[in-house]
Amino acid sequence: MRVMAQVGMVLNLDKCIGCATCSVTCKQTWTNRDGVEYVWFNNVETKPGIGYPKRWEDQSAWRGGWRVDANGRLRLASGGKLKRLSRIFANPDLPTLDDYYDPATYDFDTLLTAPAGDRMPVARPISAITGQPMRLTWGPNWDDDLGGSGRYAADDPDMAAVRDQVRMSFEQTFMFHLPRLCEHCLNPACVASCPSGAMYKRASDGIVLVDQNKCRGWRMCVSACPYKKVYINRLSGKAEKCTFCFPRIEQGVPTVCAETCVGRLRYIGLLLYDADAVGEAAASPGDLVEAQRSVFLDPNDPAVVAQARRDGIGEDWIAAAQASPVWALAMRHKVALPLHPEYRTLPMIWYIPPLSPVLDATSAMGGDSADADDVFHAVANLRIPLEYLAALFADGDADLVAGVLMKLSAMRSHMRCLTTGRVASDDWATRVGSTAEELESLYRLLAVAKMSERYVIPPAHREDAAELAGWTTGCPLDQVAVGRP
Repeated sequence: MRVMAQVGMVLNLDKCIGCATCSVTCKQTWTNRDGVEYVWFNNVETKPGIGYPKRWEDQSAWRGGWRVDANGRLRLASGGKLKRLSRIFANPDLPTLDDYYDPATYDFDTLLTAPAGDRMPVARPISAITGQPMRLTWGPNWDDDLGGSGRYAADDPDMAAVRDQVRMSFEQTFMFHLPRLCEHCLNPACVASCPSGAMYKRASDGIVLVDQNKCRGWRMCVSACPYKKVYINRLSGKAEKCTFCFPRIEQGVPTVCAETCVGRLRYIGLLLYDADAVGEAAASPGDLVEAQRSVFLDPNDPAVVAQARRDGIGEDWIAAAQASPVWALAMRHKVALPLHPEYRTLPMIWYIPPLSPVLDATSAMGGDSADADDVFHAVANLRIPLEYLAALFADGDADLVAGVLMKLSAMRSHMRCLTTGRVASDDWATRVGSTAEELESLYRLLAVAKMSERYVIPPAHREDAAELAGWTTGCPLDQVAVGRP
């Protein structure tokens, strides 16, 4: 067992209203400059919908992530070294600008210089890249609030799991918002595919970064990333991506997207994991969500704590892992799930699936909202189909998603009993394999947690400065690279 620390994030999709404040603040901080006009390190998509770039989840076209070969070994879906070397000057598996969008500005001088007249002057859109007049036909949130319409939802790759169950009309369909950023994976395909070794994963906290001095613009990282969260600066020709706001993280401060989130839906914390188990988990032939969870170590286990100390993890970092909201939501309560675990990158941005109004569904079925049997039965008939959520977060395992939604329903019903003065029965907790104390703890974390409880981020150590400034190469399966931020 080799204990390492990884910073992670959980997003509670029940709270996301799609305001995109996180996207705007991230844009202003990291990509508000020439060369990356089209780039959004953080974007908010409406699901079901096409996404940004278009149909990024269609790995039959992009060949991102990892696959397991006939011998059970993990291989990049984009091909081996020889195949990637043969395409190093002409990589066909890349999104075009049309797949992202042509960013627009406007001819504001027309408004300022137009003479007085009977007609209102119009500022027409101009491409921020070419400077030529253009028509606005697509954007990173073009299908915002229209994900349920047949025009966009039909092209969502995840809709294949529920196409026969959903009618493409507003009164029959569903939608929710999905904020996305780099997953800072435990087994990042972008790092393994980079020919120049410019992509690296920091040993101290697991953040994946790009060494601009070493990047040669081969763009293999763009193809290999199944989440399409690596971008090319059109002026420098080099790769850029979400940095997880590492200068802030090193100071114990949350990321910009998290701190400015209107809905307070983001949680940041540390997880301790067994670095020697990453390869086996990524190549698992079975339940990929459970395989990823098996990599993480209980920070309260004395044996884990002792090994962490031997592996150089500081006492404050161990304490932070023990108080981590990410550990609590993903491992203790098991209500957070990874995005597309079938890509086998072991993503570290986890999501709590959205819970449709379960009491409305219970009443619509003629059930009793105080009866656990009726409520849990309604979970399988919610407005958002379980199969769709399973395609996003559970590699198609609808039972796993149903278990999460049932626990969230039990938490709400238990707390409703407490706040309305009724006798709170342990039946709700027992039915989901929990206790009343655990449901109340989950409620406090999801509903009323303070900022210090949502963001448990230990500052970087001064003694680690040399490590953070060093650089070595290595495959993420057998050696974690250390890089220069």
